[in-house]
Amino acid sequence: MRYQIAAYADAADDAISGQIEAMRAEHISLLEIRGVDGKSVADLTVPEAKALRARLADEGIAVWSVGSPYGKSEVTEAFGLRLDEFRHGLELAEALGASHIRLFSFYLPRGEAPETFRDEVLDRLSRFCEAAKGSGIVLCHENEKGIYGDVAPRCAEIHRALPELKAVFDPANFIQSGQATLPAWELLAPYVEYMHIKDAMPDGSVVPAGCGEGHLPELLQRYQGTVLTLEPHLAVFEGLKALEQEGARSDVPSYQYASNREAFAAAAAALRKLIGENT
Repeated sequence: MRYQIAAYADAADDAISGQIEAMRAEHISLLEIRGVDGKSVADLTVPEAKALRARLADEGIAVWSVGSPYGKSEVTEAFGLRLDEFRHGLELAEALGASHIRLFSFYLPRGEAPETFRDEVLDRLSRFCEAAKGSGIVLCHENEKGIYGDVAPRCAEIHRALPELKAVFDPANFIQSGQATLPAWELLAPYVEYMHIKDAMPDGSVVPAGCGEGHLPELLQRYQGTVLTLEPHLAVFEGLKALEQEGARSDVPSYQYASNREAFAAAAAALRKLIGENT
């Protein structure tokens, strides 16, 4: 198989039982774990993480990466507690059997020049990297709206300064930050560890993979890795089922779904179509 598909299954269901059902239904065996029974993975205890790993293994599911919130904090706030949280995250990753942790490069004060905070961002990220040394865990920075590394040039700065910190390439997040994805790829390809499969329109609305402006087909042709994490973020319109009963689904904008599970299935189908894979 050219690709291994992972998923943020909390997009399908808050409950881990529902996540397992959704992954089995879509024949996905790798989990990028983010939410567990309505709480962040970062809030698990190590014994809870070990028990969860065993439960997932019984279902034929392995944790690929910890989809952590580390680095999704204000760059101006005290860092000591955040570093302690990250150290706990390393323990959780080991307990879960995860080989990777996804993290971020800190929210910046509105209206201030990002370059003002470059040294502080790099210092904090370097302390994450130092804490992870010897753990065997690969740290991966995700481009995200509103953080220092939201556009490709600043992401490249991070990776040049900290080559041990790899990249998670998220096309939709780049679009939502006003960054074209193909030039971003040219800058960041040497650092990309894996991809998040999420597409968006110019207005920032998330759509199934291959249906937006992310140039997913071209990116996948250039991608040399194997793991693709499905991250649906598709719009769920809670009143859709009622409208369908009235035969009125045509009145609903494209790419809106009746439930999180339906949106998850649609995202998985779009990805499989894109990579030419049948379930």
